[in-house]
Amino acid sequence: MPLILFNKPFGVMSQFSAHPERQTLADYLDIPAIYPAGRLDADSEGLLLLTDDGKLQHAIAHPRRKQPKTYLAQVEGLATPDALQRLRDPLDLGDFVTQPGQARLIQQPDWMWPRTPPIRQRAHQPTSWIALTISEGKNRQVRRMTAAVGLPTLRLVRIAIGPFSLATHPVMPGEWREVDPQELES
Repeated sequence: MPLILFNKPFGVMSQFSAHPERQTLADYLDIPAIYPAGRLDADSEGLLLLTDDGKLQHAIAHPRRKQPKTYLAQVEGLATPDALQRLRDPLDLGDFVTQPGQARLIQQPDWMWPRTPPIRQRAHQPTSWIALTISEGKNRQVRRMTAAVGLPTLRLVRIAIGPFSLATHPVMPGEWREVDPQELES
C-alpha cells in the first residue's frame, strides 16, 4: 500500500487519463493502480498525495476527516489585518460558508521554486504572500476566499496535507517520493 507524495507542477491535471491540451499525472508517475487523494486544479501547484488504498484515500481526502491543508497564496494587493481576519472567520462564498481557518501574512518564501510560466506582474500593483490553513478543500476554495476579501490569487501552492509537508518531505515540482502512511496516525 504505497503512499506517494508528489509535487504537482503548474498546469498539470490531477488525473491519469489523457487530456487533450495539458499534461497529466501519467506524464510524471508510472506506478500502477494509484489514485490522488484529493485534487489540485491545473492552475495550482504543490503537494498531492496518491495511494492504491481506498481506506487511506478516504482518510486523507474526505471532509469529515478534517485533514488540514496549508496553502501559500501570492495575492494581488496588500493583505490587511482586516482581510486576514475575514479569511480566518467563516466566509460566505455564496454557495457555502467556509469553516474557520488560519491565515497569516508571510514573506515571500526564499525556498520557493520559480513558476513556469511566471505569474503576470503589474508594475503599479503590489503583491502579498499569505499562508492559509483550511480543513475543507472545496473546488477553488482558496482562490474564491482571497477574491472575496479583495485579494485575487496570482499563485497558489499547497505545501501541506495533515502531517505531510513539502518542508519535511522536500521534492521539487514533477518529483515524487514514497512516505509512510503511519504518519497520518501520529
